[in-house]
Amino acid sequence: MNALLLLGAVALLLILRQPLLVILLAAIGFAQMVWGGGHLTWIAEDMFVSLDKELILAIPMFMLCGGVMTKGSTARRLTDVARTLTGHLPGGLGVAAVLSSAVFAAISGSSIVTMIAIGGVIYPSMREAGYSNRFALGTVMSGGTLGIIIPPSIPLILYGLVTESSIVDLFRAGVGPGLLLVGLFAAYAVIANRNMATTRFSASAFLHALRRGIWALMMPVILLGGIYSGFFSPTEAAAVALVYAVFVELFIHRELRLADLKTVVMEAAKLGGALFPLIAVALSLNLILIENRVPDHMLGLVSGWIDSPLTFIIVVNLLLLAVGAFMTTAEAILILGPLLAPLAVSYGFDKIVFGIIMIVNLEIGLLTPPVGLNLIVGMSTFRQPFGILARAAVPFILLMIFALAMISWQPAISLFFVH
Repeated sequence: MNALLLLGAVALLLILRQPLLVILLAAIGFAQMVWGGGHLTWIAEDMFVSLDKELILAIPMFMLCGGVMTKGSTARRLTDVARTLTGHLPGGLGVAAVLSSAVFAAISGSSIVTMIAIGGVIYPSMREAGYSNRFALGTVMSGGTLGIIIPPSIPLILYGLVTESSIVDLFRAGVGPGLLLVGLFAAYAVIANRNMATTRFSASAFLHALRRGIWALMMPVILLGGIYSGFFSPTEAAAVALVYAVFVELFIHRELRLADLKTVVMEAAKLGGALFPLIAVALSLNLILIENRVPDHMLGLVSGWIDSPLTFIIVVNLLLLAVGAFMTTAEAILILGPLLAPLAVSYGFDKIVFGIIMIVNLEIGLLTPPVGLNLIVGMSTFRQPFGILARAAVPFILLMIFALAMISWQPAISLFFVH
């Protein structure tokens, strides 16, 4: 009963549109009063213990890395390589947008950073080449969503923190679904633009673009190769990525000034200042729930209503699709991750696979009104009305729902690179 009261209180505060920090503090206060013996002073201690994790350092470093590359010329060099490689295909520029978004996502770990960096370069080129406004907008916005599923992904790190899952396994599990989405987006770009004019493939132009973009292309190779080989941890990988990005942009590309670094650091500090209090409170709440076996109590309640894994995953997917339309990715993970992951395990789902299912649901939410973050950011980035952006996203949302169904049905898509 107390678990239901906690969920009801959280739902009420969400309906009242309270800030996430207020919701989490209310939830942790309730949990401490009910299950923690009323020792509210323990909240601060739990928050300190929760943040005392090396892995958390990876988040601000990936934020800084993405900011450095956005200010520099990495995005432009990546799109130049992709354009010379795919120009001979129908819809080749759309395919280039998807591929360059995927590579940039494998460096930045952020949806918004990927959309702004790649979209800011390739969207004007697509319009000049005669692509429809809706297709161009939908491509760059959906390409941006790849930033939260293709590793290294900040949302995957958050999920790993609140559910105590292996970050390396989550990163590996994100590769298969990420490639599936890239393939679906690229295939749609070719089919939807099959009558567009193409250009002859030029080996010399490709080699020229490759020489200019090789340093940018090497970053995901170094980053993911180091993580998967065990040469360095995700936190060490974030530090390597940041140093590499700063070195390349300052001394090789020479299109980033020292003054720009100050702006990047300030922007990352603002994002971190908003995110880390939420992480501290969410992890503290997670400690209380686990210590008092609240997920076990919830399982007893849910199992009386849902009697099969298929029904469970359908209900959870519908729930997460709805949640993703009203909450940001970080908010949904911090609130629902600790509650839903144990339930999924009890119904026979691998916790890593469920993490990918949850992230893909929330990835769709980035394109879904009324709080689709990519739609909102796209209004200022591409100077387009919200309605046009929402309609442009529809074909890509359908493709992502198809991918979600495949990932939910076939865990091997996520686990192929894990084992």
